[in-house]
Amino acid sequence: MVSQNIRFDGTVTDNTNKPLEMANVMAVNTETKTMDSYAITNDKGKFVLNLKPNSNYSIKLSFLGMRNKEFTLVTTAQNITQSIVMDSGGIELEGIEIVREMPVSIKGDTIVYNADSFKSGTERKLEDVLKKLPGVEVNSDGEIEVEGKKVSKLMVEGKDFFDGDTKLGVKNIPADAIDKVQVLRNFNEIGALKGLENNEENVAMNIKLKEGKKNFWFGDVNAGIGVAELDSRYVVNPKLFYYNPKYSVNFISNFNNIGELPLTIQDYFKFTGGFRNMMKKGGSSFNVSSNDLGISLMKNNKAKEIDTKFGATNFAYNVTKSWSLSGFAILSESKTELETISQTKVLDPNSTEVFSTENRSENTDQKSHLGLFKLSSSYKPNSQFQFDYDFLSKLSKQDEYSTIVSQSIDESGTQSQDINTNKIQNPTAYNQNLSLYYTQSEKNIFALEMQHLYQEEDPFYNAISQYQPFVLPGYVEGQNSNDINQNRFVKTNKVDTKLDYYYMVTPKSNLNFTFGNTYSYQNFNSSMFQILDNGDTNKLLDAADNNSVTYRFTDAFVGLHYKILAGKFTITPGVSFHYYDMTNAQLGVSNTNSFTKVLPDFYTLYQIKKSETLTYNMTFTNDFTDINKLAEGYVLNNYNSLFSGNSNLSNATSQVHSLRYFKYNMFNFENIFANVTYTRVMDAIKSNVIFDGINQTATPYNSTDLDQSISGNGSYGRSFLKNYKASASLSLNWSKYHNIQNSELAVSESFTQSYTVKASTNYKKLPNLEIGYNKMINDFGSDTFYTDKPFAKLDYYFLNGFSFVTEYEYYHYYNHSESVNNEYDFLNASLIYQKKDSKWEYKISGTNILNTVSLNDDSFSQFSTKVSRYTVQPRYIIFSLKYNI
Repeated sequence: MVSQNIRFDGTVTDNTNKPLEMANVMAVNTETKTMDSYAITNDKGKFVLNLKPNSNYSIKLSFLGMRNKEFTLVTTAQNITQSIVMDSGGIELEGIEIVREMPVSIKGDTIVYNADSFKSGTERKLEDVLKKLPGVEVNSDGEIEVEGKKVSKLMVEGKDFFDGDTKLGVKNIPADAIDKVQVLRNFNEIGALKGLENNEENVAMNIKLKEGKKNFWFGDVNAGIGVAELDSRYVVNPKLFYYNPKYSVNFISNFNNIGELPLTIQDYFKFTGGFRNMMKKGGSSFNVSSNDLGISLMKNNKAKEIDTKFGATNFAYNVTKSWSLSGFAILSESKTELETISQTKVLDPNSTEVFSTENRSENTDQKSHLGLFKLSSSYKPNSQFQFDYDFLSKLSKQDEYSTIVSQSIDESGTQSQDINTNKIQNPTAYNQNLSLYYTQSEKNIFALEMQHLYQEEDPFYNAISQYQPFVLPGYVEGQNSNDINQNRFVKTNKVDTKLDYYYMVTPKSNLNFTFGNTYSYQNFNSSMFQILDNGDTNKLLDAADNNSVTYRFTDAFVGLHYKILAGKFTITPGVSFHYYDMTNAQLGVSNTNSFTKVLPDFYTLYQIKKSETLTYNMTFTNDFTDINKLAEGYVLNNYNSLFSGNSNLSNATSQVHSLRYFKYNMFNFENIFANVTYTRVMDAIKSNVIFDGINQTATPYNSTDLDQSISGNGSYGRSFLKNYKASASLSLNWSKYHNIQNSELAVSESFTQSYTVKASTNYKKLPNLEIGYNKMINDFGSDTFYTDKPFAKLDYYFLNGFSFVTEYEYYHYYNHSESVNNEYDFLNASLIYQKKDSKWEYKISGTNILNTVSLNDDSFSQFSTKVSRYTVQPRYIIFSLKYNI
């Protein structure tokens, strides 16, 4: 208990009486040989240790550049205060020896967590360990956040672990293999560019393995079987890992029907493979959009049924001291059943009244085959030269069949119909990256980067409905069913080239000259046909029903940035000069637009203290659309949504201001983060929509009205008395958009809010509890939706082999108009037994124990609000065996 401890505090200084910040202070009980308490000094050199009374301790101190210090302390029942002076001239190797024993230590831009100091015995994978580390969060998508920043790269023993994604590592790396977790702040993969660029937003993480896991195969094979209400369940999940200094190999596979999706469709489309936006500081944005068909996505991986087959391998090989190879291959197959009931309300322009309503019941069967393959080569013969090459391919095959019952309600009355839709797409994309880095001298550094994207998309859409809401030239009316089909094919070739020259003006300032070019060439073809009642095919040959478009885009630019370190400030003003040339050809007409633009940017960082910063960033960006919004022939986006592009579209200009504050106090693991971003978009590409009930026909245009948004998020967390941790966070987003709806200017606003508080314990021999509460408010103007979610988690390691973990979430979902009021909850629990030093683990687990049937969700578009209810998997119980290799 806390009352049984006494307090040992004081200050640590050097021999000139200057406080030492981030010195390590550790108390080792000389009788039990265990570390009873530890601390890291704050900016005033202060520390606090909670010790047992009437005990003997060895107090150890370490600080980089100082001699290690050790002395004996005998406690009584009284608190102790003492000032400690450390002597300069320390040996670094001695410091490392003691630092390794500390739960948390900081060296430069690296934070090192000793994983065993935070484990309680119930942890099974990396995710479980990370959630217990101060300042580290893991969200529901498996993304790691440190100091409010997303971790962009996960490594094991310095080798990439499925580059471009952290989820596979978070969900699969065994907790018992982890020795240290290193957080690498201000991360830059290219050593030659370290310090030349502003990398404050870049964070990577490296996992150090225990000695017994190196040079040996390790991992586990897990297999389980169980029952649900109507059928059986199974899971087979082998994982193998091998690491030595020369090469590493990882194998992960997962076959199950319990809803575990190692890679979702969302993960696939956002998987970067480590490819970065190399043109980010150029001031232009030309993103090739995914011409997908709106394949339905699951809510938090919950669906009525999910059957998954997954396999992945990752390798790294040091061919020589200067040449290394790495890569991965991922294959995934999933079959998903979705059952959704939704209500979509189309809003009346400039009022909170409802223009029309669609009540929809939808049953969907999905089949997805996903493939990701990457090969990387890095050649670095010396510190002056580096040559990198990367190749990434993304292959997929997706098929979705839906049966829909739609009821539309508007001023003309109510209409119901049955609709069948089929969506098929097999997109492929190939990315290549070539990079050369050369340090000619201390003052002259060169960086050449090239990226090539080749992408093909071929979405096919079929809708069979009772009513055809659109007037399509050549369409045969009067059929018993309206069977409309559409083929699309989009091909993209895009090449980005950038040369950077850095000149070191002084040791604390540099000039950066950038010469860059983006070239993109795209083809867009689409056609529609109708299947008549007698089985004949009616091709819609009118020009309005077809597309044959080519689009060429060129951006040639020169940029200049000056970076200077002035005291506690890092200041980087910059400007880029662009020449744009765009041509799209369709319907026998060629539209060309050429112009020049000057785009400024400004960045400044105020280093208040070692772990306290204030950052301001301002950018101007020219945003360009790709070919999808330029094709003027009709494109059927859905059975009630028709789209026609605009060949005269120009670019939008975004002005973004962001202010970010961060403070991290190792003294009590206090973590404060706040960020505010204001965005204003001029000449935004908006939609001119004609609604006929729930049916819409849209075309894009450049708006003269100003779109704006303000987003903010922040968090505060800290530890108390070694074993307690609490945090509070919030996320706010306000936006205002302008469109044209039924020939009237439509102004839409939304304000979304999320507030979370939670507290947890971290004991070694007692049950650990985490409790929290989340409040979400989504104000869409016409209605406001609320979600109250208290949650709790209990984990307990007991009797030297048993682990019990249970999680509970309760949802109260309702809206201001009182048309929705739902309550539901989820309870999961597992009991695990593994005898000490045994390779076998026995587990019984229950998912959705309360047998909740569905969950709720809401969303907002710039014309409508949508409330949905998703059916989720029923309760099931699994008994599994795991063998640790």
